[in-house]
Amino acid sequence: MYSEKVMDHFNNPRNMGEIENAKGIGTVGNAKCGDIMRMYLDIDDNGIIQDVKFKTFGCGAAIATSSMATELVKGKTVQEALLVTNKAVMDALDGLPPVKVHCSLLAEEAIHAALWDYAKKQGIEIEGLKEPVKDIEEIAAEEDE
Repeated sequence: MYSEKVMDHFNNPRNMGEIENAKGIGTVGNAKCGDIMRMYLDIDDNGIIQDVKFKTFGCGAAIATSSMATELVKGKTVQEALLVTNKAVMDALDGLPPVKVHCSLLAEEAIHAALWDYAKKQGIEIEGLKEPVKDIEEIAAEEDE
């Protein structure tokens, strides 16, 4: 069963779409379930995320986590956005069923992938940012070990 917040973000997604000339674009997927998430970031000269959009192909939980993730990073610094975890996304949505936790991992990794792209384009290093994975099944496999 989904929480009211999950249903609200699925039925009324925030920040859906794309940003032309985005400063950072990250795309991640999950080969197992077929979800694909792309995150677009518009970051100003002070490192503040002015706008964020997403495009997601996937289930309702994937759309809801994408929407919530954009809400959590908008207006934040790059460093603050890096701290948005899958747990933070799930908590903000009042939880997800266990079989849908991977959707929150997808949202976290999409943020990281967009930040990675931004850092590469700007020729900077973001402390604590690791090269993102393209398929979150790699993360799930690491956590199972």
